Amino acid sequence: MENHQDKEDLKIPDILPLLPVRDVVVYPYMIIPLFVGREISISAVDWALSRDRLIFLATQKDIADEEPSPDEIYPVGTVAMIMRMLKLPDGRVKILVQGLAKARITEFVESKPFFSVRIDRIIEPVVVETTLETEAFLRTIKEQITKITSLGKSISSEVTVILENMQDPGSLADLIASNIGLKVEEAQKLLEIIDPIERLKKVSEYLNKEIELLSMQARIQSAAKEEMGKTQRDYFLREQLRAIQQELGEADARSEEMTDLRKAIEDAKMPATAEKEALKQLGRLEQMHPDAAESNMLRTYLDWLVELPWSKSTKDVLDIKRARTILDEDHYYLEKIKDRILEFLAVRKLKKKMKGPILCFVGPPGVGKTSLGKSIARAMGRKFLRISLGGVRDEAEMRGHRRTYVGALPGRIIQGLKQGGSNNPVFMLDEIDKLGSDFRGDPSSALLEILDPEQNHAFSDHYINLPFNLSNVMFIATANQIDPVPSALRDRMEVIRLSGYTEEEKLEISKRYLIPRQITENGISEDLVSFSDEALKTIISKYTREAGLRNLEREIGSICRKVARKVAEGKKTRTVITAATIAKYLGPPKFLREMEMESNEIGVATGLAWTPVGGEVLFVEATVMKGKGGLTLTGQLGDVMKESAQAALSFIRSKTGEFGLSDDFFTNLEIHVHVPAGAIPKDGPSAGITMATALVSALTKIAVRRDVAMTGEITLRGRVLPIGGLKEKMLAAIRAGITTIIIPEQNRKDLDEIPKHILKKIKIVSAANIDEVLKLALEKSPPSATTARNTPSKPKAPARRAASSPKVAS
Repeated sequence: MENHQDKEDLKIPDILPLLPVRDVVVYPYMIIPLFVGREISISAVDWALSRDRLIFLATQKDIADEEPSPDEIYPVGTVAMIMRMLKLPDGRVKILVQGLAKARITEFVESKPFFSVRIDRIIEPVVVETTLETEAFLRTIKEQITKITSLGKSISSEVTVILENMQDPGSLADLIASNIGLKVEEAQKLLEIIDPIERLKKVSEYLNKEIELLSMQARIQSAAKEEMGKTQRDYFLREQLRAIQQELGEADARSEEMTDLRKAIEDAKMPATAEKEALKQLGRLEQMHPDAAESNMLRTYLDWLVELPWSKSTKDVLDIKRARTILDEDHYYLEKIKDRILEFLAVRKLKKKMKGPILCFVGPPGVGKTSLGKSIARAMGRKFLRISLGGVRDEAEMRGHRRTYVGALPGRIIQGLKQGGSNNPVFMLDEIDKLGSDFRGDPSSALLEILDPEQNHAFSDHYINLPFNLSNVMFIATANQIDPVPSALRDRMEVIRLSGYTEEEKLEISKRYLIPRQITENGISEDLVSFSDEALKTIISKYTREAGLRNLEREIGSICRKVARKVAEGKKTRTVITAATIAKYLGPPKFLREMEMESNEIGVATGLAWTPVGGEVLFVEATVMKGKGGLTLTGQLGDVMKESAQAALSFIRSKTGEFGLSDDFFTNLEIHVHVPAGAIPKDGPSAGITMATALVSALTKIAVRRDVAMTGEITLRGRVLPIGGLKEKMLAAIRAGITTIIIPEQNRKDLDEIPKHILKKIKIVSAANIDEVLKLALEKSPPSATTARNTPSKPKAPARRAASSPKVAS
């Protein structure tokens, strides 16, 4: 390549008027109309027309700039000739210009009344010989032009013909650049490239990019057109189907029904997956005959999908003080549970997105587990749902049945949510420890997903077969005992234990809740009946013996019914229920405290037992008879309890000298240990020290104190091991009038969890071994072997407590 003068001798002055153009770059040989509206630009055009019609066109950088400065104008532009000029009625001027040659601004000579610039013409190198590379570029460029034309790019046929016949690289690049709609910045960069081959390469890059964009646009348009075509086709087919059905006299109502169902699906605001499935099944339903067997099944399924609360929720009331007031109104005491609920509300107030807790209330019947769930829902402003799991043995009760079965339904969880109409209720699973399992599956295993905060956000019911979010639900389970609950299920729940109530708590609850409720339920008013505190205490202590409140409320209701009868017969005066008149209404006392019936006896020790319905006082009787040696155990005792009795006897036989017994006493005596209430099965190790005390009392003929009860497991070495259910056992002792309880030393730590008002009612003594138990439980210490031989007929006075005496906790 070499530089030379253009064949056509263009005489271009060094100084030309400047016309700044916006949003376009003018190339040599390009003919383009321009609208001129600025006063400075009109002056430049008028001056050029009065001379040689030449003007310099340069693009301004900012198209919004009405008065561009020299810095805001690109320096490289095109010398153009004004071919025609037309003045418009609005004062603007329309000119038709043709590009002649490239030039560069070297100096701004004048700025008034228009820009005059000194220019330096740019002479491009001319390709003398066409190489293979140049030929390949030319051919590629032309193929690219054909491609973008086929993809819908608008290029006039005249330009296409010119491009096909053009062989000069520079002119070809300029012609293409002026016809493919480049951005101003891209077009200006091309104009500033002097080398024709380099400019052609750059144009090829822009063409490749344009081909990709046009291909993508074509694919989008094709997809949209296909979708539009399918939609139109479906519309026409549906209209034809509707016309056919109308001719047959069918399905005007059905068509309207399908329309309503489609609208209901849209209004349900389901997740995208659920809505897609619902519309799919609706499409199947529309194509079925109404009398088809599957039609009713599909319609029922869609009704369930529509009525589920996918996006319906109640707003939590996060007023901590209000919640505390409501909980106190509904339930007396139960501070631990109330604090846990208030903590949940406090965290929810600070953090909007949190997983619902899984609480499990464990306690004897009648202590308020179920009613507590209602209070929680009321305090939080949520709906309350409850299902009873007692006796449920079929896994489908939890997860539902497959839709293919006749009469299939969702599980109880989905049914409850539909019934409640909210996706964030307080959901109570009552009696979770009564779940069973058989050949139909294990319902407790189905609960593993439901009660796991990490999994239940996508709970899948077999009938719905779509993920449903249960993470906003607050699940509360209740149980009388936690042991039957599988360990995997227990691990997912926060266990909160509810023990029974003391006599004072029952008295307060009766006055606040039970009496007003029974008065209302029996149709009388508070003006017609009243209960004295002593009357209530008599009912609590002599007519009921329970950890909860059901029997107490039943007895109060019985009195209210008798008063209601009197009122119905015409009595209008107020009836006052006192301790003296209780027997008149309820008959003789049903329960008498054992300490009121008995004095200190030999061979009878008072133990404490835990049962699923609360604590109980347990009497262990032991007697000694002449015989050939042997131990008899009666009272329907379990294996563990029998082993405790044998361990206690073995300990006594190993300590004969300390108890004043001969070494061979067992060979001539038969020992019988009996636990009354023989029809009731009993088991557990916590009666070990009670049996040992009864045996020592029977063998040494020393009576056991009637006001002392005890609990603890015994070893062959006489150590006292810890037990469970301490609070329930303490409440049972208080109900029975016991004043002192002996507990294992290792259970002292459990006293921190027992309310102080309970500890004040009873003296608690901890013992580490059986010797400490006997010192407190027996009327006097057992005689040693030496003392027994020297003074056989005179009983030994009670020993003074040594420094190692049992520790007392009050």
